[in-house]
Amino acid sequence: MEEAGEPSREESVGSGSTQETFPAASSPPGVGAVPTASEEPPAAAEKTEGEAAEPDGGSEPKADLSTETEDSTLQTSAAKKIKIEIKEKKEKKQKVDEDEIQKMQILVSSFSEEQLNRYEMYRRSAFPKAAIKRLVQSITGTSVSQNVVIAMSGISKVFAGEVVEEALDVCEKWGELPPLQPKHMREAVRRLKSRGQIPNSKYKKITFH
Repeated sequence: MEEAGEPSREESVGSGSTQETFPAASSPPGVGAVPTASEEPPAAAEKTEGEAAEPDGGSEPKADLSTETEDSTLQTSAAKKIKIEIKEKKEKKQKVDEDEIQKMQILVSSFSEEQLNRYEMYRRSAFPKAAIKRLVQSITGTSVSQNVVIAMSGISKVFAGEVVEEALDVCEKWGELPPLQPKHMREAVRRLKSRGQIPNSKYKKITFH
């Protein structure tokens, strides 16, 4: 019985040895590590994603700082340009004023005595500001500042000068000599009205027909 049973033991041992050695011999190296490798890539992917996210997250404030610096540089450059333009305009105005002053000095120096007297009278002549203020307030119905009074007095002086020049032309065309007479002034006003240089005060706008 023992002899008959020994082969069975040997077969069992042999079969056990074959069962133990079969997976070791048949399995190539690295096959047993497949499940571990399949579990590790997600962790590695998470690490790579985290590492990729960290630089991105760290770069956002840098981009904000760069935009802020660019905005500040643009603002400073714009302010510098504006200052330069203002300085250039002031210099140009000063040059123009100086040129006009020099031209007027040359013109005045070339005047005769009669022309100098007329120029002095022109510069001294002015409409009374109180009368201009009353007139403007009576037309508008409101109080008027001093700057408005000065402007209106200057405009009225220019208007009077234009009428006088036209009256002198009328007097010359009619073959007469100054001083000017009322007929010359009336003809001058009529001609200026015909040219449209004087508004017609009698015109009334008709809203309904």
